[in-house]
Amino acid sequence: MHSKHLIRNWIILLITVFFLGLMVGFSYWNSLQLPADPKGEEQRFIVNKGEGTSSIASRLEKEGLIKSALAFKLKVRKKKSYKVEPGEYKLSPSMNLSEVMEGLNQGPNERWVTLIEGWRVEEMARRLNSDLGIDYDQFVKVAKPFEGYLFPDTYLINPEATPETIVTLLRNTFKARYTEDLQQKIEAKGLTPEESVILASLVEREARSDEVRTKVASIILKRLKMGMKLDIDATVRFAKDSADLQRGKTIEKFWLAITRDDYSDVKSPFNTYLTLGLPPSPICNPSLSSLKAVANADPSIPYLYYYHDSKGNTYFAKTLDEHNSNVARYR
Repeated sequence: MHSKHLIRNWIILLITVFFLGLMVGFSYWNSLQLPADPKGEEQRFIVNKGEGTSSIASRLEKEGLIKSALAFKLKVRKKKSYKVEPGEYKLSPSMNLSEVMEGLNQGPNERWVTLIEGWRVEEMARRLNSDLGIDYDQFVKVAKPFEGYLFPDTYLINPEATPETIVTLLRNTFKARYTEDLQQKIEAKGLTPEESVILASLVEREARSDEVRTKVASIILKRLKMGMKLDIDATVRFAKDSADLQRGKTIEKFWLAITRDDYSDVKSPFNTYLTLGLPPSPICNPSLSSLKAVANADPSIPYLYYYHDSKGNTYFAKTLDEHNSNVARYR
């Protein structure tokens, strides 16, 4: 009897401990759903491109927006369709866990948009229109006078932003990156700030790697000092596409290859096969690498010509005969 009584007591104790444990666990779990700081103020939280749930959860906890990264991850697992898009969010520690998750699930206030180096204004307008719904024609109208000075980069932009606001953002970024040190180096080459941006835009369209950019910039600068025509295909393409746009033609893809007939048929001050010197203005929006290439250009370079094959390799030549040989060999 004593043994049975003891066993029964143990069972009751175990059951009691079990239920107490459940209650404590349930209470603790509920506490993790509560606001991290009921008096906390709204703050900026940025989700980066390609960032996973674990990273987002860890940063939410680290920045004091939620009590537990683990609780966030467990709740996300239960929601099969839950998704957090990259961008900027406004969240507050005064929000409970469900409210934080809902805030993230509704989508960002500002979205990441990548504007590629070497794009002309119209290409930027297409990306802004497709990613944010920014009016294409209005952006082109506002941005076109600043072609070359709209810094290509990845930005957080509010879909409600005006074209004027976006252009100001891109121009201010350009001004910040085009440092005084860089400008002084370029001015030492005998170029005005405007000429340097035009030259950088040519380099951007004519070269891919940093090493090739510097050599191409050196060759273009050498030709300028010699009074030699630049003969740059990208300027012809820019002029041809610009003329088509003015006629109302829709261009599906910019920067396609040109024909030999285009060298003489495209009548434009941008066509460097017909006119001496630099084009009147930039033909695209150059990267920092191309601006640096202009700053580091050396017109004493022995080469006068360059040729890019279909694989992106570049071949330099000192004479026209050598250049023509490269073209015939690698075309």
